[in-house]
Amino acid sequence: MKILVTGGTGYIGSHTVVELQQKGFDVVIVDNLSNSQADVVDSIERITGKRPVFEQFDLIDREKTASFFKRHADLNGIIHFAAFKAVGESVEKPLMYYRNNLVSLMNILECMNTYQIPNLVFSSSCTVYGQPDELPVSEKAPIKKAESPYGNTKQISEEIIQDTIRSSSVKAIALRYFNPIGAHDSALIGELPLGVPNNLVPFITQTAIGIRNQLSVFGDDYNTPDGTAIRDYIHVVDLAKAHVVAVSRMINNAMKSPFEIFNLGTGNGLSVLEVIKSFERVSGLKLNYKIVSRRAGDVEKVWANANFSNNELGWKAEKTVDEMTASAWKWEKMVRGTSANEK
Repeated sequence: MKILVTGGTGYIGSHTVVELQQKGFDVVIVDNLSNSQADVVDSIERITGKRPVFEQFDLIDREKTASFFKRHADLNGIIHFAAFKAVGESVEKPLMYYRNNLVSLMNILECMNTYQIPNLVFSSSCTVYGQPDELPVSEKAPIKKAESPYGNTKQISEEIIQDTIRSSSVKAIALRYFNPIGAHDSALIGELPLGVPNNLVPFITQTAIGIRNQLSVFGDDYNTPDGTAIRDYIHVVDLAKAHVVAVSRMINNAMKSPFEIFNLGTGNGLSVLEVIKSFERVSGLKLNYKIVSRRAGDVEKVWANANFSNNELGWKAEKTVDEMTASAWKWEKMVRGTSANEK
């Protein structure tokens, strides 16, 4: 079975390529390397013993996308990660997010129709729920007005996919992620944002290793036990495995409807300070952080009701927060060439 992974050299994409190849899938990666590096393909090969096909271009380029699909018309499915994903940046640059995230999806769907490629796994987000009225949040929770343009692109993308399904043979599974962190056990792939990180854990590890002077904690006046925002943090390998389950479900015609939605989380909420404490526990280091004002676009607290995913997909997040932060720290040290004895 041949699967296209868009954004496959990125953080979640690269881990998913590893899991796919280890399950025997043939993988083709498309990535424009806007927030990743080409040598990730080398690392995937080192882990799996197999090199995925890699093509570098931008999926918002309609002609290049059409040319790619013409050459790869035998695809059995697509896992679509390629998108900009920083909440704060999307508030500052909304048009950049709408153009990139929506046009790329529409180009892919057009080509799926042209070449009768039936199966799409879409990388969605818990941001579609906004600030939920009830916690934990289930797949039946109402879609609320997005807190950021990034979140809105995920809402609109799901609507575009549903409209396409009604008029074609395309089937889709939307996986709504909560907060992926951590890295592969090999420490050969992990989260390596270009420039200043937008996510918590890379900022923690970069501060600990000395690249950043200080970690900013955005707000301590939320209505939470310690005042900091609460999220459902899930290990990226657990998340990646869910994509293999989802794409297999589609290929095996096990879907209950042409469009399915699953929350991917642990079912447990952790505050920013609890994640910092976990990192300090596993690393033996004291982290330099300060409390600053809230960040635009952030919701107060959200964590998953993962029962439906657990029961229907037969998938469950397994790793603990300490395993997540320890793997992220191992990856950070590997990237920077710092041995465990030095830090």
